[in-house]
Amino acid sequence: MKKLISVACSAAMSVIFISASGLHAQSILKTEKLFDGKTLKGWKRVAGTAEFTVENGAIVGTAVPNSGNTFLVTDKQYSDFVLDLDVLVESPASNSGIQTRSHFNTPGHENRVYGRQVEIDPSARAWTGGIYDEGRREWLYPLDLHAEAKPIFKVGVYNHMRVWCKGNEMKTWVNGIPVAYVVDTVDSKGFIGLQVHAIQSKEAEGKKVCFKNIILKTGAIGPGTFPADIYVVNNVPNYLTPYEKLHGWKLLFDGKTHDGWRSAAVDHFPAKGWVVDSGKITVLSSEGKEAQNGGDIVTNKLFSAFDLSFEFKITPGANSGVKYFVTLNEKTTGSAIGLEYQVLDDVLHPDAKLGRFGNRTLASLYDLIPAQKQKRFIRPVGAWNQGRIVVTPDNHVSHYLNGVKVLEYVRGSQAFRDSVAISKFKIWPGFGEAKEGHILLQDHGNQVSFRSIKIKELK
Repeated sequence: MKKLISVACSAAMSVIFISASGLHAQSILKTEKLFDGKTLKGWKRVAGTAEFTVENGAIVGTAVPNSGNTFLVTDKQYSDFVLDLDVLVESPASNSGIQTRSHFNTPGHENRVYGRQVEIDPSARAWTGGIYDEGRREWLYPLDLHAEAKPIFKVGVYNHMRVWCKGNEMKTWVNGIPVAYVVDTVDSKGFIGLQVHAIQSKEAEGKKVCFKNIILKTGAIGPGTFPADIYVVNNVPNYLTPYEKLHGWKLLFDGKTHDGWRSAAVDHFPAKGWVVDSGKITVLSSEGKEAQNGGDIVTNKLFSAFDLSFEFKITPGANSGVKYFVTLNEKTTGSAIGLEYQVLDDVLHPDAKLGRFGNRTLASLYDLIPAQKQKRFIRPVGAWNQGRIVVTPDNHVSHYLNGVKVLEYVRGSQAFRDSVAISKFKIWPGFGEAKEGHILLQDHGNQVSFRSIKIKELK
């Protein structure tokens, strides 16, 4: 690593560490200064009315009242690149971002910028380096997915940021530390932009965001090497990147067959009730009759500690679930017994109003622990949502919905056992504490589809 000393636009000092990750020493690269340090040549302001000026060798954006998000964008468009720049945010009340492969004022997005943005978030939430889809899909990579990176960005001093875009892959670094990794087929090229966010509180009025040392490398950029164990948001259905394969991820559903799955009731896949088609595996409707059509399906393999991701799409009023630590030892006439990540239409299905304190709603640990979630992170019925369940070797469990952690607990803890004792599962001795079990997709009598089911076993 190489040390650089940068002077903030507010005269603050900081030491910046720049990683060489993302560049290949023997590649032929074209290096371009996107900012000459003196003028805004090659840039233009769009969307809002925030002010952009040049001060002390930095582009300075100042938040103004009565403006939406404002962007200073490049005249040129770019495809594959490595972007390095230094960023200072004056106040924790502010917000900013770096647009990549973005667009402005097209049909359906009149007078709006849209495209993938590297978040700059000095608030207590601390999601800097996460990836947001401005003006379109919103959050792609919330920093709950890499919580260890939250403290890296510092307010009031210059921070070094790096953005790597190659093909469908995008990676970010903050102060030399790898942060986020997204695989996405949307937008192969577009402009680069600097954001001054609309004022969200009185404290943000007149506050500054400063950008300098903006260097772009294009051409034969290198692999953007990341260390192991950084979670990848992969929006290509039923596909694993070489990085994911290298670090132990495996598909539980290949998008074409039901290989690796069987009925929870018999030793083969159900003859009816489940369909594999168009890259998804779907349980068909039986008018809400639980396990009366195809019944639940389970993995052939047993799992203990793991990181499990899956996408699901519900129909109006649907109920289903993804269960784990399913032993099949309990003899039931309905669905098999196990810990359940609830998959539910919270608006139309009556189960959402049953249980205790919402513990039967979407992404909850069914009948035990309610998911704490904001409506903005729930994608609508008919859209794909992303679920994730992480069970560490010490029995700590987390549920995520669309990248945001919504609950956590410890299997076998007193708090867990107390929850079981007042639940419908109290009749099952040692419920949820098996050493290992199957992963299960539930047939609750409603049509629900799943895809991109991937798992990494943890040791």
